[in-house]
Amino acid sequence: MTERPLDLDVVPDDGGSFGLSSHSRAPIEISAVVPVYRSAAILPELHRRLTDSLSALADRHEIILVEDCGGDDSWSVIESLAERDPCVRGIGMSRNYGQHNALLCGIRAARYPLIVTLDDDLQNPPEEIHKMLAVLDGGADVVYGTPESEQHGFMRDQSSRITKLALQSAMGADTARNVSAFRVFRTRLRDAFASYRGPYVSIDVLLTWGTTDFSHVTVRHEPRTVGVSNYTFRKLVTHAFNMMTGFSTLPLQIASVIGFLFTLFGFFILAYVLVSFVTNGAVVPGFAFLASIIAIFSGAQLFALGIIGEYLARMHFRSMDRPTYLVREETDDE
Repeated sequence: MTERPLDLDVVPDDGGSFGLSSHSRAPIEISAVVPVYRSAAILPELHRRLTDSLSALADRHEIILVEDCGGDDSWSVIESLAERDPCVRGIGMSRNYGQHNALLCGIRAARYPLIVTLDDDLQNPPEEIHKMLAVLDGGADVVYGTPESEQHGFMRDQSSRITKLALQSAMGADTARNVSAFRVFRTRLRDAFASYRGPYVSIDVLLTWGTTDFSHVTVRHEPRTVGVSNYTFRKLVTHAFNMMTGFSTLPLQIASVIGFLFTLFGFFILAYVLVSFVTNGAVVPGFAFLASIIAIFSGAQLFALGIIGEYLARMHFRSMDRPTYLVREETDDE
């Protein structure tokens, strides 16, 4: 089905900000979803810049701040912003569920036809949203803001690459290479994962359930000026592994290939033993040789069993029907 163009003729005004051309067009309505975790100090500035950008780009907008139970004063700041600005909606999680779970909550709460997601640390500049909207106007369903150069630090950059490698099995290499937390997509895509209730969430993988029409545009990526990132190398690697085992059968395929290769290796060892017996009239001597072969094959078997065990564990968690998230309170409950 062909989407009607958004008529996003984005042009700079005299002040250097970006606005829309005045020719006849359909109203543009945007929901911005921001997962919040220990970002009380930066939220006022994030709100100011995001409001300025969305006001210039859209006829109507809302800012959904999903507080992921970080334990600081973020929720108090969100309540204060919601009292002053009716476009701000706050959602407080009952406990810490993780960034993607918080994003899923905000995406399901969005009211407008277009959704923008970005991190709460202002490394994704709101002033770059217009670039993604312009590409979306070309007919894409999802547009990523791919950083010109990431400003995370060496270990975080390497862990991000590992995460993208994990995404390749579910999304395809070309798409995964450009994935970022800064994205714009059509709200109707959430219908494809409306019933998803698994404890492990990857928004990027879930979006592939609704479309294959992905695109990207290069945007600025600014260094974090307040606080430190809460994503460690270990957390990102764990997230990558959860994506591989939760949304892909690639690990099982790897285990099968390893099993096949070691079976071939076993046949070569058997052939070597038989040839040695026929030509030399003696078996291959040595306890070390036998112990090494047993250790190698036992390791391969345990590796395959470990992979199968991870999938069984995920099936167990799904059978428990644990909630993907639970909302504690919202600012617009009344």
